Amino acid sequence: MQKGLMTDGEQQKISIRFFDDREVRALWDEQNSKWWFSVLDIIAVLTDQDDYTKTRNYWKYLKAKLKKEGNELVSATTQLKLLASDGKRYLTDMLDHDGIIALGKEFPGKKANRFIEWFTYSDESIDGKSKTKAYALFESSFFDSIEVGTTKGLQQIHAYLFGGLYDFAGQIRQKNISKGGFQFAASSFLEKTLKQIESMPETTFDEIIDKYVEMNIAHPFMEGNGRSTRIWLDMILKKRLKKCVDWSKIEKNDYMEAMAQSALDSSLLKKLIKNALTNKINSREMFMKGIDHSYYYEEP
Repeated sequence: MQKGLMTDGEQQKISIRFFDDREVRALWDEQNSKWWFSVLDIIAVLTDQDDYTKTRNYWKYLKAKLKKEGNELVSATTQLKLLASDGKRYLTDMLDHDGIIALGKEFPGKKANRFIEWFTYSDESIDGKSKTKAYALFESSFFDSIEVGTTKGLQQIHAYLFGGLYDFAGQIRQKNISKGGFQFAASSFLEKTLKQIESMPETTFDEIIDKYVEMNIAHPFMEGNGRSTRIWLDMILKKRLKKCVDWSKIEKNDYMEAMAQSALDSSLLKKLIKNALTNKINSREMFMKGIDHSYYYEEP
């Protein structure tokens, strides 16, 4: 067992990935430039288990079995502190990328194979690479130069997230698009529409959400609208109200339903976002958590 790689005083880069709507928590190891993943989260995924005690006991049994077999997987684990549901940090067993692949192979069946396939390739997808860029945005010198509340500012965010991944990164679309039967703003009127949205007031909470709703209806890019616009929204809230959204407090289904309704009635969306507001506007952990959930909303 390796010693923990971080002290309590060190800031942690935290990632939450989702497989079949289950959390897989991870911490970034700056010294060795790699992610460490929660073993118990993986066990819960592979055994489809909601009971923490049963998950922990299964890992205890599996560790003993692997150790008896002389498997090096146990010695490859390290212990790092992860935030628990009670708001405290506890030491928990972690494995790196190769360790998780080896662990997955200890579980037979199609689900384990599907998990390994997801785990292996997710970071190499466009979304995976874009998400890595989104993490980096918080500490980028570019972050402070982004215009707040303007179309140009939204284009700057989109270009940063998807530059090198989409050839239209940061460019306003020239084609009409729809999603789930909903037709977004016509491309022929988009320039005029975006100017009108840009001029909307953003002094109060209601005004800011109204502006966010209109920008979502406009959907200025061919892809990547939601992820870019949620960062854009947070930047407005930070500047105007000294608040940001703790997206982890908004369930995916609730958010998607509220967004679908918002074109006609934004009251549900306003309620969800207002209840999730926090003053932790300078927290790296809050930003990272927001990125994780923002990208999770876009998963099919």
